[in-house]
Parts: sequence; structure tokens; C-alpha cells
Amino acid sequence: MPYEESALREAQRWSRSLEKRSSFFQRKSKNIQNKVNDKIPEKVQAVVTDSIRAMIELSLTSSEYIRPIKVEKRWSFEYREQLVKERLAQYKRTAAVEGAGTGAGGIWLGLADFPLLLGIKMKFLFDAGQLYGLDVQKYEERVYLLHVFLLAFSSDKQKVRVRDRLLQWDQLSAAEKNVDWKTLQMEYRDTIDFVKLFQLIPGIGAVVGYVANGRLLEQLGETTMNACRLRLLD
Repeated sequence: MPYEESALREAQRWSRSLEKRSSFFQRKSKNIQNKVNDKIPEKVQAVVTDSIRAMIELSLTSSEYIRPIKVEKRWSFEYREQLVKERLAQYKRTAAVEGAGTGAGGIWLGLADFPLLLGIKMKFLFDAGQLYGLDVQKYEERVYLLHVFLLAFSSDKQKVRVRDRLLQWDQLSAAEKNVDWKTLQMEYRDTIDFVKLFQLIPGIGAVVGYVANGRLLEQLGETTMNACRLRLLD
């Protein structure tokens, strides 16, 4: 089908782009971020770590993030993606408003944003998985979605490794599919902390939270769609 061919080509271009080295500006920003991370209060790091650990446990052992969606097998791939984009737009608005609200409250409400935003991301991820036809009740598919999440928020060094694992997903053994929550925690923290720290500053926190949360959902949406395209169409 023309739409599927176009979607696959776009996903393949996206996959190749993960192999490109970051721009000079991005590398310098990463160096600054690493220095900032060393000065992040222990309380903030603890919130992020505990939030991610809880997110992984809920993803693998409960239906906390699963909102049952009636999906028809007869739906075309194009229609499924249309529904995924609609869900992404809804979750982006929710995340942006939530970020503005918590950002306006300074450090205490700002800290509350970490687990709240994680929950929004995971609900979108599980919604999208269902719309693409994945059986999210299966442990294996939940682990797959966690790897998609890891790919969305990984450093350059990790992106290609995680992408390659996803590309071979259906050929991997159960042991090879296990997710390392410590790696996930570190990669996620290092990816978002630099910008999210500004959300804790009274006065500008609301604006930062609104913009940052929307962009983080957009980043997850792009990764989810292209990862699923490569798995289902290639």
C-alpha cells in the first residue's frame, strides 16, 4: 500500500539518523549537562530514581497504564496511525498543562512533575501499542514498549544499541529482551534533567514545564511510531 511504503521509508530514514553524531552544540550542551547533574540535589535524583523504578514495576506487573481500547483487525495501518497521532496530541496537551501547573509552584510541585509526567508517557505508550495491534497484556510486549521508551530518551551511545535490539526483537531470546532498569534510569535522567531543572525555578517554571513536557511527549511519539513501523512493516 502506498501509505505503508511511505511510512516505512520515513522510519528507515529515522533509523539511519540515529547513527549520526550529535551536533557540536548538542555535544557541548551534554558536557554542561553532565556537570550540572553532579550538582543536582540528592532529593531530586531520588525522586527520579524512585519514579522510574515504580514505573517499570507497574509496567511489567499490573494494568496501571493500560486503558483497554477496542481495536479492529480490519483497520488499515494508515487509520491506526491516525488514531495514534490523535492520542499523542491529547497526551501532549495534558502533559503541557500539567507541566505548567507544577512548574508554577516552584520546587515542591516541580518535583511532583517527574512521576506525573512518567505516568502520562507510559499511558500514551500503551495506548499506541494497542492501536498498532500489540497484545500489551503479554509480558514480552510490555518489555518491548519499555525498550521503545529507553530508545526515546537515550544518549547517542545507547541509541544505536537499543535500536538494533528492537530491530531484532522477534528473534531475541527471553533473556536478551530483559531491560536494565538502572540503565533506563540513568539514560532518562541524563536526557531530561538539564531542562527540567529550570522548571523548579519560580517565575519561569510554568513556561519551561509547558514547553518541555510537550516536546518530551513529541519525542516519545516519534520514536514509538517509527519503532512500530519498522517492526510491523519491514
